[in-house]
Amino acid sequence: MAKLTSRAEDYSKWYNELVVKADLAENSGVRGCMVIKPYGYAIWEKMRDEMDKKFKETGHQNAYFPLFVPKSLFEAEEKNAEGFAKECAVVTHYRLKNDPNNPGKLIVDPEAKLEEELIVRPTSEAIIWNTYKNWIQSYRDLPILINQWANVVRWEMRTRLFLRTAEFLWQEGHTAHATKEEAIEETEKMIEVYAKFAEDFMAIPVIRGIKSASERFAGADETYCIEAMMQDGKALQAGTSHFLGQNFGKAFDVKFTTREGKIEHAWGTSWGTSTRLMGALIMTHSDDLGLVLPPTLAPIQVVIVPIFKGEEQLAQISEVALDIQARLRSKGISVKFDDDTQNKPGWKFAEYELKGVPLRIAMGQRDLENKTVELARRDNLTKETVSLDGLENYIEELLQIIQKDIYNKALTYREENITKVDSYDEFKKVLEEKGGFILAHWDGTEEEEEQIKQETKATIRCIPLNNEKEDGVSLISGKPSTQRVVFAKSY
Repeated sequence: MAKLTSRAEDYSKWYNELVVKADLAENSGVRGCMVIKPYGYAIWEKMRDEMDKKFKETGHQNAYFPLFVPKSLFEAEEKNAEGFAKECAVVTHYRLKNDPNNPGKLIVDPEAKLEEELIVRPTSEAIIWNTYKNWIQSYRDLPILINQWANVVRWEMRTRLFLRTAEFLWQEGHTAHATKEEAIEETEKMIEVYAKFAEDFMAIPVIRGIKSASERFAGADETYCIEAMMQDGKALQAGTSHFLGQNFGKAFDVKFTTREGKIEHAWGTSWGTSTRLMGALIMTHSDDLGLVLPPTLAPIQVVIVPIFKGEEQLAQISEVALDIQARLRSKGISVKFDDDTQNKPGWKFAEYELKGVPLRIAMGQRDLENKTVELARRDNLTKETVSLDGLENYIEELLQIIQKDIYNKALTYREENITKVDSYDEFKKVLEEKGGFILAHWDGTEEEEEQIKQETKATIRCIPLNNEKEDGVSLISGKPSTQRVVFAKSY
């Protein structure tokens, strides 16, 4: 098995190789689109199921809306339309026909032109708020708390598996409320749901914050986000929650009668995460041997590899291994007993390291005699000999320890790579030599933000929530500032 390119040698190449070699995804016959393979999809399913549970616990229901958005609806909220216009795929015709000049080939039938072009959804605010117009008449109809699991299309020119593809999977929440306060409360609630999911389930520490105006979602009054640091020091936006104000309520004439009998437009939010989280998972935890998966997300949490000579030894080991498997499964632990005789144990060890299986049990004839197993951790590559007696309880506790250790390792890395700077020269030096997150003062203008972006490729990732107030001066203009913001290069 060919080794992965190391992270130190070429981080981007390491990532691309790992996605393919770990059997997570591959490029497809459609330019810019990916095939998510069963192992990768199993990880996404675990993410999806956990988030879906959290959404339902907070009162949301799942629904499904059309893939196509009539162009007139898409244009209704101008900022939203402008923000996504360059990424839109557009359906103009509904039929093909045989090419009279080229037998066996098909051409678009010019007579089958749609009366109105359809946008393949890059996001669903337009079609959903047009629907809400029919659902909402009174304050009694509010709030509406809807989530949908779907695919979207954003025609990216430069694509990378999971991180940026023309089509990807996601969830998008869309809620309507009677008051501004309710909508803001919902927006803040959902960014915290995302943050807890990232930290507790994905073992990824995140900074909760608000986007600057230029980085805000098109059509939103405010965008909340969670930002994670990858092992190359770059930021990755792991989730967003948008306070839409009454922008979509007004654009789609979604009105309701208040308790006092007045007519008002509904207040809205939208929030989403996508298969981009797979990229975040890989780049936060994995190493030069392959994936490192937190136990909560591992399709296989424990693998048992027998080491044997001949069928008799395999039969003896199998009897004990199957008992271990049953005991672990009774604890809700996913386990695989790999008794395949086609590949040697060494090959299997490397394969399961590549795929990030958190714990590996190796068992040979001597272990059988001693009533022990060799237990190997994927996260820190340590091994220990453990008694069969009470093994399932030991492993249950160890998986919880591994989950915490993986999170703490990522947190330590992030904290070591956050730097405060007070001058633009220092900013550029740190960005060039160290990277990571930079905490610096900013004067609040788009002009200064854009100059920094053009000159350094770093952007304001967020203005942290609960930010400490601290007097200072901005990097370029020297204007007074009351807080630091997070700058970084990003994916």
